[in-house]
This record gives sequence, structure tokens and C-alpha cells, in this order.
Amino acid sequence: QACPTDALLSKFTPAQKNNSKSVDSVCPYCGVGCLLSFNVQGEKINSVTGRNGPSNNSRLCVKGRYGFDYIHHKDRLINPLIRLKGVQKTSAIIEPSKIKDYFREATWEEALDFAANGFLEIKNRNGSQYLSGLGSAKGSNEEAYLFQKLVRTGFQTNNVDHCTRLCHASSVAAMLEMLGSAAVSNQVSDVGKTDVAIVIGAKPTVNHPVAATFMKNAAKNGTKIIVIDPYRSELTRHAEYFFQLRPDTDVALLNSLMHVIIKENLYDENFVLGRTENFDELRECVLKYSPEEVAPICGIAAADIKTVARMYAKAQKAMIFWGMGISQHVHGTDNARCLISLALLCGQIGRPGAGIHPLRGQNNVQGASDSGLIPMVYPNYLPVEDTTSRKRFEALWQTDLNKDPGLTVVEMTQAAYAGDLKAMYIMGENPAMSDPNLNHAREGFARLEHLVVQDIFFTETAGFADVVFPASAFPEKTGTFTNTDRRVQLGRQAVSPPGKAKQDIWIIQQLAKRIGLSWDYEGVEDVFEEIRAANDSMSEISWANLEREQSLTYPYDSTTKQSETVLFTKSFPKPSGKATFIAADYSKADELPDESYPFIFITGRQLEHWHTGSMTTRSLVLKSLEPHAVVSLNLADMEAIGCKEHESVIIESRRGRIEAKIRQDSRVQIRSIFMAFCYSEASANLLTNEAVDPFGKIPEFKFCAVRIKRKAIKTESN
Repeated sequence: QACPTDALLSKFTPAQKNNSKSVDSVCPYCGVGCLLSFNVQGEKINSVTGRNGPSNNSRLCVKGRYGFDYIHHKDRLINPLIRLKGVQKTSAIIEPSKIKDYFREATWEEALDFAANGFLEIKNRNGSQYLSGLGSAKGSNEEAYLFQKLVRTGFQTNNVDHCTRLCHASSVAAMLEMLGSAAVSNQVSDVGKTDVAIVIGAKPTVNHPVAATFMKNAAKNGTKIIVIDPYRSELTRHAEYFFQLRPDTDVALLNSLMHVIIKENLYDENFVLGRTENFDELRECVLKYSPEEVAPICGIAAADIKTVARMYAKAQKAMIFWGMGISQHVHGTDNARCLISLALLCGQIGRPGAGIHPLRGQNNVQGASDSGLIPMVYPNYLPVEDTTSRKRFEALWQTDLNKDPGLTVVEMTQAAYAGDLKAMYIMGENPAMSDPNLNHAREGFARLEHLVVQDIFFTETAGFADVVFPASAFPEKTGTFTNTDRRVQLGRQAVSPPGKAKQDIWIIQQLAKRIGLSWDYEGVEDVFEEIRAANDSMSEISWANLEREQSLTYPYDSTTKQSETVLFTKSFPKPSGKATFIAADYSKADELPDESYPFIFITGRQLEHWHTGSMTTRSLVLKSLEPHAVVSLNLADMEAIGCKEHESVIIESRRGRIEAKIRQDSRVQIRSIFMAFCYSEASANLLTNEAVDPFGKIPEFKFCAVRIKRKAIKTESN
């Protein structure tokens, strides 16, 4: 994009023909929410151009710039499908080329009737608790809102969730209990206003590349970046300090930082006394974690712990960014509690350039959560168990509601396996790739009596379905999306869905009508208006404002036309108005390495691919850049197992086995293995552990015990 001599040019350029057009929209990938334009000719997107949006300043990463052609792929679903009679489900994955052996094409009327009747039959026979829905953080706010409303009012259960459960559920749990809000306090761009920024458990250069450019710019202008992670990411080149701590030791290290700050009286006493509570409990806990005692646990020198603690505490303004390296642990909520406590302890919250920011993963995780796609809360994060909250939504939706919190994603899978859940409606998610311990999860999906999948491709999950609805891709719909900064932004339809594929909102409404709901939304704007009534944070943002401004941050005051880009400036949204310290003691992962399984297996994402790969592995440029499944290993470990780069290795856990090619990566710690979970041919989650955090109910994707060996090479003699 920025080649100074124009020696490098993109082969994808905006069309200049008479029937070409440019459609302003939003990026469909990570939570940064870059504004872009789809350059369209007829019904085909030829290229993508970055717009000067507040989250990207015209910048785009490789996915945003080149990952658009998946919507034109030959694998797109274009007809509804119904499973053939007598074809039984197994835990095996169905290849897209074999679809006709398991499914037949159907009309929309037939498929919708079949889907609705299946849900109604099970509900009438077994009860509403046997039904569930899994929505999508890739879809719009309007889709998320209608989806959870359908499950709550039509299925009459709170068994509804989405991928925040596999992303930042533990962060949300900690923020709600400590601050009274799950929203980020400051936007990413505030890193340019801060003196010190801690980036922990995150690889922004891979997962949030455009956000990472703001961090690099800040470092160039004097902000001191402190990176804390088991992996030496590219951002460490711009860091003042890098702590390559041992996996799973975050709580010990963070408690030690707070130990130094309290012992040396560096904390903000006025802030602690005036705006927080429960400080004594925190002090009593962290004073057990001296740097000298913690250093051998986390592998960081005591002197360095002290230096960074002083640097953060003495900064005029400091921020903390964290990713799923913090949240995806059985003690993920404790990890987040420590980070929030660190910010509160030093008064580093509630000011420009001073705050906390858990970097959201998918493009609409924030919006889907705000819209109520969570089993224990309604929109606006109001608890389903609270009578006042329930009455509010009973009045809005004109129906009685279930008062019991529902099942989370992992609990749904476990219930399906046990026979305690018989039906699921899955929209735009691929849990047969993203759930932990996939052998167990896939068997659970196979045991479901009725599964309806709504997606744009025949995913691994679709193979377990009884009905498959062909849906609309991101550029084929209009709706609002809320990014990691709390910016509500408008995505606009650029092209039409192919074949008989339909808009997701149309599909949800047609299914709702067939299960007895009398909905009558004329379009996406009508749904947005109802969201404004359901979600206080969105109430002042109008559709007309969005069309004019493109991007509006909530909370928003329509009278002054001002957004609150910084939260918690005067008080916290709790009854006392104060934040609550919650102390956390160091604990270990659910499954530790031993002689049989001596390596630590860590999953995550890679720059060129996205989530379970259903979109990016069908994008020409992205697929060509990273065509095959790889596992990253330190050179010392490669030599120990007698393997060279690009050779195949076998990795086994107590739950599964995969085969992939090895990639030498000196940034990976010894006795650790990193792998992206986007490759169907080597599904990383066949190995991962389904143990969950007791508070956030999030699985421990970032730590399980495995063994690795070089694959034996067959010769002619054997």
C-alpha cells in the first residue's frame, strides 16, 4: 500500500468501466472495524480500498485488502439442503464433494417447514430446555438481536450463545463484576496519547494488524511499549521491555507487579480511597508474591519485574491491552481480574490515554454481546434471573420469558453428547472446528436429533445437520456492526447473494413465523429501532446519524452529538459507583505436561487466515500465502525429535491426534508448540482440552499437554 517508488502494485485494482461502482462498508474480519470500500462491477467485487475511518486511517491488513473473493467461490451454498432419509449421522467429517451422498436439494418452503417442525416436535415432546441456538459474531447487530430473540421467545429457553464464549468470556465476567461494564474504557487510538502501554497475551501484528500499526506509531513517538507473552511476536521489536514469561504464569507475574507497587507505596492512594473498594483484600493477597519468589515461577528476573512495575505506576498515563492469551485459560477470569486491579491500583483508568482494552476477536463480538447473544443476560447485559430485567423484556417482546440462565457453547456440546440437548440452530458458526476436544464435540453433534445450520459454505458443522440454509456473506447484506472500540458502524450491501441463497435476517424471520412468532419487520432499520429500545447504550444512535457519520461511538448524546470515547471518568456503573478489587491467587492449568506428554500445545490465529478458515482458505491470495497446515516449533526441539523444517510430524494429546508439517520458529519457547486452528485437514482442536474457567465458562485453548514425533517415512523396502 505504501511502496514509495510504486515498484510494488496490487494486481487487484478498482474497475474503471462504466458499470462499476464503489460501495462504502466495513471489514468483515477482526474487531478493529476498518472502514473500506468494495469496488464492484456487476455482481462481482474486483478489489477493496481502505477508507479514512477512525479505526484505520485508510489502512487495511492482508485479509481486509485481499480476503474478499471468498464470496465468489464455487463452494458457495446456493440451495437449501435436507438430509436424505435413512442416512445416519456419524462423527466423521463430510467432504463438500460428497454432499449429494448425504443431502438433497429442497425448496425454501420445504426446508423452512422441515426445520420449524423439528424444533416444535422436540419442544412439545421434551420441553424447551432441549432446544438451543448458537449465533454468530460475524453477523450484524440486527441478526444477533433477532437470533437471540427467536431462541428466547420462540424456543422459550435461554440456551443461546456465540463465540465470545471461546474468546473473551472471562474478560467480560471480570469486567462486569469489578467495573459494572464489559465495554473497553479507551479506544485503540488512545495508545498514541499514553506514556506506557502494556500488551499482554496478544499478538496484535497477527490478530489485529491495523491496531498494531497504531501501537508502532505510538512507540515511534515516545510511548514505551511493554510486551508480555510466551511468544516473541513482531511487536517486541518496538517494545521497551519484553517479558517472555512461561505459559500459564500470568497471575503470579501480575500479582508480583502489584506487590512492588504497594510495597514501594507507588499506588494512587487518592484513587484507591475515593473510587474503589476491597483494597485490603487485594493488598493481603499480592504481598505474598515478591519478585524474588515469582521470578523462578514465571522465568522473569526479579529486577526486571521491579523496573516494569515502577514504570507503569509512575507513568502519567498508561494503558493495558490484552488478548486471548489472557482469557483462554481455566483461570482466565483471574488473569483479567489482575489486569483490572493493576489499572485501578494506579488510577490508570477513566482518562484519555489511561485505561484498559481487551482486544475483541471477531468483527462483531462486541455488538453480538451487546445484543444479548449470551445465555445469562439479555441485551444491555441485564441478568435473565433478575425479575425487573425480565419484566422489561417481557413487555418489549410481549411474551413470558424463561428465568433460568441457559447453556454456554461448551455446555451445549456436552449436553448433546449426554442426550440432554436434542436440537440446535447454528447460524454462521463452525463449532465442529472451533470447539475444544473435537472428537467428543463432533460425536455430540452427531447425537443431536435435529440440527439446523445456516451458513455460506458447507462447513464441517454442516455435515451434521438435518437442514442447511444457504445464507448471505458479509458484502451481501446491510446492517450495523460494533467494533472493539465501541464504534457502531454501517456495513452496506455491495452484491446479491448467489443462487437461491437468502439474507440471514429473512431466514431468521421466516423460521420465527413457522414456530409461532408474529414478527413483522419490514427491513433492517426496523430491527435497529428495536435494538435502540432494548439496549440503553445504543438508544441515542439513529440510523440517519449512522448513514451520515459512518461511525459513532457509544455512549452517544444525540443532543450534543458527542460520544464518550473514554468511560469511567467520574464513576463506575455499579450501585456504589465504585470499582471493586477482586484478588486472585496463582493456580495452574487443568492439564500439565508430564513424561508421556511433555510439550505445551498452544492454539491461536495466523495473519493470513481467519477463525476456522471457512472464508480465508477460499480466498485466492490468502490461500496461496498459507496453503497448508503447519505447526511452529523451536529449533532445539526440532533437533531433539530429529525433524527438519517442512517434514511431517504427528502430535498427540489424551484426546486426539493430528499430522502437519513443521515450521521452525525461534520465537516459540522450548517445549512449546504453536498452531493455528483454521486448517480442516489438521484440526488443532482435536487436541485441546474442554476444561473451562468456572466464571467465564471459557475453554482452556491456550494450554494442554501433548507429545510430538517425526512421521516415519515409508521406503520401497517397507
